[in-house]
Amino acid sequence: MEVIRQILPSRYDDFKLLYRDDKRKECDYLTYTMSDYMIGVKRTRGNKVIVSPKAAFLKFTQQLNILEAAERRFESSLFEIKQLLQADIFDSEIDTARELLKNGYTRAAGAVAGVVLEKHIGQVSQNHNVVIKSKNPSISDYNDALKEAQIIDVPAWRFIQHLADLRNLCDHKKQREPKPEEIEDLINGVDKISKTVF
Repeated sequence: MEVIRQILPSRYDDFKLLYRDDKRKECDYLTYTMSDYMIGVKRTRGNKVIVSPKAAFLKFTQQLNILEAAERRFESSLFEIKQLLQADIFDSEIDTARELLKNGYTRAAGAVAGVVLEKHIGQVSQNHNVVIKSKNPSISDYNDALKEAQIIDVPAWRFIQHLADLRNLCDHKKQREPKPEEIEDLINGVDKISKTVF
């Protein structure tokens, strides 16, 4: 019962009353509880059965429904906590990327921002149960899958692809050096996507 009290306090009294009613005046079909069932209570008047353990089925079903609602609420709460923690971590990593850029570490700043983008759109894909075909998905893999599943529209898809291109400038030495203003755009873009694409 403590689980119900903590997770669904509004249903605690209902759950408890289905188990045991200390204030009832008589035991009948409406007031029969799970505690009556557990000790095998049966009431009769002459040969007529007023209430039997069969009455517990409905009470049990109601308690089960309350427990299932508590489970869903618990899972939802864990999901919310995970999302909040992830958002805090991403904000911290974006701040790190900004600090690296400010101190002249352009490639490193872009790489950090790119990792945040990849993690974020990977999480968005997971949240929406989007199937990714690649074993080691990249930003483009996630981006394409999200567009195909209609989680993001074409302008968002293009914007994320642009950010992925900027990130690739940082991760692959073969290409030209990334410009500080490009990496600033990357960082700001990743910050925007992490707060607008769910």
